[in-house]
Formats: sequence, C-alpha cells, structure tokens
Amino acid sequence: MDAPSFRIWPPVALGVPLAAGWGMSASVGDPLVIGHPGVRATGWFLVAVFGLWNGWALQSMARHRTALLPGGATTTVIQTGPYRFSRNPLYLGLIVLDIGLALLSGSLWALVLVPLGVIALVWGAILPEERYLSAKFGTEYAEYCRRVRRWL
Repeated sequence: MDAPSFRIWPPVALGVPLAAGWGMSASVGDPLVIGHPGVRATGWFLVAVFGLWNGWALQSMARHRTALLPGGATTTVIQTGPYRFSRNPLYLGLIVLDIGLALLSGSLWALVLVPLGVIALVWGAILPEERYLSAKFGTEYAEYCRRVRRWL
C-alpha cells in the first residue's frame, strides 16, 4: 500500500494523553488551579489558531491533490503554504489544539501530559511518515528537510 505505516494514528497519539489528563483531573483533582480568565482566553485563542493554521494546511493539501487524512498516499512534497515553515503543520496544529483544550478545561494534568502525546506522535506517526516520504521522494524530500524544520 502506498501510505506511511503509522504505529499510532496521530489524533490518538495526542488524544489519549489529553483524555487521561482530564480523567486524572476529574478523579484526583489538580495540584494547581489554572482557571484564571486569562488562561481560558488563551485556550480559546489557541483553538482559533489551530482552526486557521490547519485550515490553511488542508487547503494547501487539497490544492496539490494529495491525501488529506493521515495515512493516505502522498502524491507530492508540498512546499507552499504552512509547509514553507513546518514539515508537519497539521501535527503542530493538533499540539496547539491539545494545549488549548487543556487550558479551556482547566486541567493541569492534561497540560502536563501534552509532551507525552508529542513523544507518541513523533514515534508513532512522524518518524514512520518521514521514512515513507524519504523512500518515495528521495532527494526532493531530503532537500526539503534541509530547508524546512520539523516543527517551526
């Protein structure tokens, strides 16, 4: 099949630690209250950034007629739109969404577990995807990796 072989589907890699954090907050409480109105405003801001950023990335993918969902066949190395700044703009957006949702819910545990989700995302999705793209596009992808950072 012409698609990366994920170990973990990206939304699951980030969603499970987020849900676990919410569960911990609900069952044992948070050691610190992060319910300040500024925290909630920041959470809403990050959710909006996610929507705009990921919308831009999806629009770029649609314009290049490549798979929109993780795990689909990639037809080209996109180097325009947010892909000029990040090799993984959709995943970056999901991380921003995770942080925003943790802040909106006031769950310190969910916020603390975001790095665990990022580690799972890198191991489970990004590294297999990079191997797939490198094998499929060779020099073109290697040159893109030299010019554009994984995150920002």
